[in-house]
This record gives sequence, C-alpha cells and structure tokens, in this order.
Amino acid sequence: MPLSIIQFAKKVGMTKEELRVRSSSLGFNIEADAKVIEDDLADLLYEEFTNELKDTADAYDEIIGKELEKEIIKTQRKKTAGKPPLKEKKANEAPAPTTSRDKKTIIEIPDTISVKEFAEKTGLTPVQVIGQLMHNGILANINQQIDYETAHIIAQEMSIQIKRKHTAAESEDILKGDIEKLLKEDDPSLLVTRPPVVSIMGHVDHGKTQLLDSIRNTNVIATEAGGITQHIGAYQINKKGKIITFLDTPGHEAFTAMRARGARATDIAILVVAADEGVKPQTIEAINHAKEAKIPIIVALNKMDKPNANPQRVMGELSEYGLNPEEWGGDTIMVPVSALKNQGLDKLLEMILVVAELSDLKANPTRPAVGTVIEAHLDTNLGPVATILINAGTLKIMDSVIVGGTHGRIKLMKDANNNRLNQLKPSDVAQIAGLNKTPQAGDLLQVVNNERIARQKAEEISGLIKEGAIQNMGMGLSEIVNQIQEGKLKTVKVVLKADTKGSLEAIKESIANELKSAEVAVKIIHSGVGNITESDVMMAAASQGLVIGFHTNVTPQVDRLSERLRTEVVVYKIIYELLDDLKKLLMGLLEPEIAIVELGKAKVLKIFYTQKTEMVLGCKILEGKAKAKAKIRVEHQKEIIGEGILESLKIVNEEVKEVEKGGECGIRFKGKPKIEEGDILQFYTEETRHKTL
Repeated sequence: MPLSIIQFAKKVGMTKEELRVRSSSLGFNIEADAKVIEDDLADLLYEEFTNELKDTADAYDEIIGKELEKEIIKTQRKKTAGKPPLKEKKANEAPAPTTSRDKKTIIEIPDTISVKEFAEKTGLTPVQVIGQLMHNGILANINQQIDYETAHIIAQEMSIQIKRKHTAAESEDILKGDIEKLLKEDDPSLLVTRPPVVSIMGHVDHGKTQLLDSIRNTNVIATEAGGITQHIGAYQINKKGKIITFLDTPGHEAFTAMRARGARATDIAILVVAADEGVKPQTIEAINHAKEAKIPIIVALNKMDKPNANPQRVMGELSEYGLNPEEWGGDTIMVPVSALKNQGLDKLLEMILVVAELSDLKANPTRPAVGTVIEAHLDTNLGPVATILINAGTLKIMDSVIVGGTHGRIKLMKDANNNRLNQLKPSDVAQIAGLNKTPQAGDLLQVVNNERIARQKAEEISGLIKEGAIQNMGMGLSEIVNQIQEGKLKTVKVVLKADTKGSLEAIKESIANELKSAEVAVKIIHSGVGNITESDVMMAAASQGLVIGFHTNVTPQVDRLSERLRTEVVVYKIIYELLDDLKKLLMGLLEPEIAIVELGKAKVLKIFYTQKTEMVLGCKILEGKAKAKAKIRVEHQKEIIGEGILESLKIVNEEVKEVEKGGECGIRFKGKPKIEEGDILQFYTEETRHKTL
C-alpha cells in the first residue's frame, strides 16, 4: 500500500522538502506536488537512507573517538604534570571506577546542556556520553546541546542521579501565566504538604465579608464602602496547628479575572449562601466559575440565626445545580453557619482541612520561588507594592524577581498583621516592596539569579506586550476553528445568555439533542437570562470559550472587554441559525465574519514627500474621520486606483490618533499607488463583528 509523502518523510526523520531534495541528490525524482510515494521507490530510498546513516555514524564515531582520545590524553598530561608517577597496578587489583563522582550525589542539570558540560558534571568521559547517545540513535559532537530529557535517559543508563535545575522561565511562559509549566517538578521526593488556599464566593449581601471578618476576628466591615471589599488581599489563620490561607477577594469576578490571566491561585472555594434567601443569580455564576476552575466547593449556609432560615429548601435548590449535600448521599459538604453570631465556624474550618488533606496539596519549598500577584497598588511611601501568594519555592529578602513585565529586588515583606518577614514559603502571603513598576493582579512572580537577568526578562515581556505578539487571555473564533481542524480542541466551551427562560431551555435542549459529534462536543459552562455581562466575557476568556447570546444586547463596555480579552461574543435572533453555526464550528468549517467599517473621506490638498511606497500628504477631512492605522482606498477621478495604510496622523507637529470632519492634517501614507493633489482618500477598517441575524 503506497505511503503518503508526509508519512514516509516522518519515517525517515525528514521534512517533505528535505525528502524531495535528498532523493534528487541520490538520483530519484519526487514531484513537488506528489501526494504519495510508491512502494518500490519507498523501499529503495529507505535502504539508501539507512545505509547512508550507518556509514555516517561509523565514520563519525571513528573521527570523534580519535579526537576525544587526544583531548583526554592532553587533559591527563596537564593533571599529572609535575606529580610523581602512579604506582603500577597489581594484576588482581579492582579496576578504577568509570566516574569521578559518588553515585548517591544528585547533580543539577539545566533544561539544555552541552555534551562536554554534562560529562564534566557527571564525572563521565565525553566518549562515554557520546557512546550512550549513539546507542540511543543520537549523533552528537562534544559541543552539541542536549535537552534535559535526553540527559536523564543517559544518566539513568549510567546509574547517575540528576535533577532539573530551575532556571528563569521563557518570557512567553511568564506572560501567558503558564504556571503549570513553571511549577513542574521531576523529583516527587522534593514535594512537601502545603497549606490550602481558599476563596470566598457567593451572591452579594449573603455575608461573604462578615464570614471572613468573623474567621480572622478583625473589623473589616467598618472600613468598607457600599458593602464591597475595597481591595484584594490575603491573610492566614492557624487551626489546630495547621495553616489556612484565605484570599480576601470581592467575589468570583476577581477570582475569574485572575483565572483569565492564567493565574491558578485557589485550591478550595467556599460558596456562601444565605439560608433565608437561597440560590440567586450570582450564586449560580459562582458555582459555574468554581466548577470550570475544577476546584472543590464547600457550601457555607449562612444566616442560620435568622427566624426564616430554611436550610433544607436551600440544599434542594443547590442540588439542581449539581451540588448534592453529603447528608442526602451526595459529595458536597454543606455547613450551617452564622457569621454574625460566630456559630459553625470551627466546623467550617475543620471541613476545609479535611478537603485539603484529600486534595493532597504539595509544593517544593527548596526551589527558587514562583508566586502569583493577588493585589497591587502604588504606595506613597514604599512605591509599587504587591500582595504575593507563593505557589512554590521560598521567597527571601533581597531576591531578584520578575513579576509580569516588571522587575525588582525584594526589599520588604509584611504580613496581614504588619509584621516584617524574612522569607515566604508555599501558600504564604505577604505584601512586598522593591519593584520598579506596579504589576497587575494575576501576574506571575519568579525568582532569578540576579538583577541583570530580571531586568532583561522584564524588558522582553514588556516588548512582547507592546508588540501584541502574545495575549494570554481567551481564544478568537478563528483560533478555535484552527484548533478544531488540527484535532487539538475536543470541547467547545460556551457561555449562553437568552432573553427569556423559555428560549434558554429550548436552546440548551436543542444543543444537547442536535449537536452530537464523536470528535468535538459543546459544553455550556454557564447559562442565564438577561443581557451579556462583563462577568460572562471574563468566564469565557478564563475557559478559552465563547459567549453566545439570543435576543440579548451587547453594551460598549462588554464589547471593549471582549476585544481586550480576545473572546468572541456572538448574538443571534434565530435559533436555527445559532445551531447551524455551532454545527459548522464543530466541523471546523465556520469562517469568522469580517465586516468593513467605513470611517470617512479626505481630499489631498498638497504632497510634501514622495518615495517608492511612502508619501506625506496634506489633507482636509470631508466626511466622518481619519484614524491612525486605518486602511485607505485611493480614488482618482472617481476610480479606485489602489490601497494603502494610514501610517500616522499629524496636526501641525503633534501626532494624533484621529481627525474629525473639517479638520486639516498631515498623513503618512504607505502603499503602491501614486497619489496626486485632488485625489480622494477613503478610510475604513476591517473587524470581526457581532453576528446580528
């Protein structure tokens, strides 16, 4: 059976183009547009490539072996120069060990290392290392770099213990908030149990802040404005000798905003539900946010001191959203409490410790610290300060750190009680000072070797942010389609909003019954009645999904947020159109809808400067407005003669972003058409628009 060109290229370790070129050099012609390779030709080429590889390996082995022998002899001569000759070895004497290190010693190896450095660190000879590499099918010279995984294989075969050395993460990983990659540990023996990190969620006025206040015995409520916590902070309590860390967030919005930026700060969610009111819209949102984050939920049935408290009714309502009480045979812990009367709090804390023990929370305290920014602001005395939660490692005074696109050296650490600290361990929280700029909530902190590396990495990240090369939020529709086509995405996550409960249920039922695919599924991670909110967009961004609305409105604030988080918001007026687009999406066939937005027109009054593809023009805006970076159609004598880009706008000598109708301005035009005085410039932009069918 003929193989495809791509399959055969992979089999012989080449790209398609390399295969074509190498085959041609051996006298075999593979057409550039060929899709398959016949069996006879495949057999001939495979035999040629195999023999060629073997000949190269043998010759390579012989040359490298001789060179390395010379190098080893030179090294030995240097070591023995001026020393008395060694005693002659007796016939029955045991041979010398092949390595110069104790095999019990654990050697730190970075992500990549040269063969020579690896040999020096492990006490092996370069010949031994190259021999083992060749034994595993890798041809390498003494200066070639090998990755940690390859080094680990060689070390295992030579009975040498190595571990990965934690180095500064790639700028892209820090910017993306890829904390799982940063926290990866190769040696489980280094992990120790850490305290749980708890977030409090729930509907407004159900007693979240009062519960936090009662737990830590400080008067937070008196300092609040309008019943909302003024800033995101964190603190720790000691229960039976065990530490619990609480994130003092103003609800699931902040939790989700951090999650949308890549942060993974919470281990357990406490869902506060008033026993006299029951499940409310924000309660449902909080449940869905916690479920999507895959963290365990403990329900605190608050306000049990109220005469009209009805915990049984509330538990029934919660069971409709998948939170079934343990006493009803479910797996959700529900604790009756009264934050006002300090009742049931001990039981709640005990349940947190039980869930934490079952979750087996661990981290490596011996590595350089990795942490998450919980809150940050500019202090009049200390400058930029940030509240940091340590995810792994130990943070110490005077450590050099990268925090998102900022950097600095830790000069001060204070806990929630204003005590100065010298170090922070996993799950510890403190306010730090010493950064050059104020970071954002959700930014990752990583300790590096020195200030130079910290500054360099921070500049790289800032550059990437300015270029817009990396965005660590959601996925656009085109990216979702691409991932489905490539087989990387198996579940499309959707936040669904509709105008009425009847419409919502009808759409959910249709999605469940009509959209069935063996390859890709639709998962509704949150649904509700009403207009699309910023919270809906944040949840979709955090889950890398999209927001679908039916007969709903999209406010300008929501529009701007969806653009900033790169999260698609699509609005429909007809159900079958919604279902049809979802079907196309699951098949990877849905194309994003690109709309042309006409901005305005201008007349060219004067030409100041001309080059091959660039001109500076004096213009007057006739209609609408001109906007920097807009696209331009050039109209000459009522005919479009070409297009270009409005590179920049100036009024006199001041650069501006846009100029309205009637204004005169200077325009830097980039494009091929040659513009003349009197020509009309038509300004427009292309953008993905909300679908309004």
